[in-house]
Amino acid sequence: MSNSSFDFNALIRDSKEILKDPKAYFSSMKTTGGIAEPVIKAVVYGLVAGIFAFIWSLLKIGPASYGISGGAVGFMALVWYVVGAVIGLFIGAVILLVISAICKGSTDFESNVRVTAALMVMMPISAFLGFFMGIGITLGTIVSLIVSLYGLYLLYHGLIETLKANAGTSRVLVLVLAALLVIFSLVGIGARKKAASFMGDFNMDQIREFYEDAGNN
Repeated sequence: MSNSSFDFNALIRDSKEILKDPKAYFSSMKTTGGIAEPVIKAVVYGLVAGIFAFIWSLLKIGPASYGISGGAVGFMALVWYVVGAVIGLFIGAVILLVISAICKGSTDFESNVRVTAALMVMMPISAFLGFFMGIGITLGTIVSLIVSLYGLYLLYHGLIETLKANAGTSRVLVLVLAALLVIFSLVGIGARKKAASFMGDFNMDQIREFYEDAGNN
């Protein structure tokens, strides 16, 4: 792929390779060639994720099922997924650069941007599996946790294979992040259940007040 002509077939091929064999992919990934390629990659991943979020909002399943949803909200989610992907690419690259520095890896900004763009392959997967949250909060949280843990697995290979970080330090850091993810996910299950219950009661109260007002008039 080059800055002048983006190869979408290569993007699909690379995405499959990242998920199937991250060690092989990151060990041979290019770390130069300009910023345009990873930006386009982030936009594509964000767009695909936004499309899934838009579909789930129309069907009122997934996260959109907890609260007020609809086509307009879904369309805004699609836009924000794309915008968020581009912003997240550069913020994520800075965070990854700091992590890489801690693990004695490369602090070249472009290299970290490219690894971050590759890791964003999890964005559309996470959005697609968001419908599990509509089946059940606990199930949805577990699925989300599994996706996040696999993202950390990809991060580990990106650190040691592409950024040449210290394997031992990277392993410890990733394990710490994984432990924090598990803790926050367990806490989040209770918080999401309370939020869903509150939104359900809030919507029912609104409907009840509407009929009471209509009856009085």
